[in-house]
Amino acid sequence: QVQLVESGGGLVQAGGSLRLSCTASGRTDSSYDVGWFRQTPGKEREFVAVLRWSDGNIYYADSIKGRVTISGDRAKNTVYLQMNSLKPEDTAVYYCAVRFTSGRYSLPDTYTYWGQGTQVTVSS
Repeated sequence: QVQLVESGGGLVQAGGSLRLSCTASGRTDSSYDVGWFRQTPGKEREFVAVLRWSDGNIYYADSIKGRVTISGDRAKNTVYLQMNSLKPEDTAVYYCAVRFTSGRYSLPDTYTYWGQGTQVTVSS
């Protein structure tokens, strides 16, 4: 079992920045992937970025590449999502998720554990 707690969401003006945090507890001694997703009402959960502890690789969604940076502190079991130049269309609930399996990292169904989500609202 893995428990995930996200924080860092909030209200920000367009062009601003936010840093989201995701701290894992429980089964954290193994290698796993930590992904960030976002979701708006009526839409499917959208992949944002992933950090793979097994090999350190990082991948971003093309739609947001260049404006976000994912990083992690293994000692703290925490992964961060730094978001810059935010736009109103970035408004969503942001979730972090963990998986211990392989497969396409952008697919939500490959992730087993999910945080409760943190709301990001970008005003114009």
